[in-house]
Amino acid sequence: MITAAAQIPPHDLVPSLGRGVIAGLAGVAVMTAWQKLVEMPITGRAESYEPANLLMRVLPIAPKRGAAKRRLNNAAHFGVGLGWGAAHAAIARRRGLRGQRAVATVFVTLWPGDVATTVALGLNAPPWRWTRRDLAIDVADKLVLAQATGAVYDRLRGGPAGTA
Repeated sequence: MITAAAQIPPHDLVPSLGRGVIAGLAGVAVMTAWQKLVEMPITGRAESYEPANLLMRVLPIAPKRGAAKRRLNNAAHFGVGLGWGAAHAAIARRRGLRGQRAVATVFVTLWPGDVATTVALGLNAPPWRWTRRDLAIDVADKLVLAQATGAVYDRLRGGPAGTA
């Protein structure tokens, strides 16, 4: 039996990843708007510098001023979206997924890795030590990212809803 994934031509990989990158950047823009306009006003949570802290942990980067750290944080934040978008494209393309199946598959693949990376680098405690509130915020924020990325990717990919 030939799967939908096997029917995708190899020459489509680069354009597919390009669509994923665009979708990921759009997804992180939506997530950022969600955080600033909805989630943070409701929860009272301050802006997180976890993306900048991650880069400072793995690269020889140490911004001297607050404005420089904020720019680094924004760049790292959008880098996360770029990565989620490229991964969404690769997973959806390989498995022949669209819509909510693609979003769910990508989320359950990437979110645990996201958490494990920050724990391994000493930026977060393990999730079983998080408060329910912190867990809910992290899951909600990343679900917004996954949903927006998936919606934009599917729109850019075009074709009938049932195709890869």
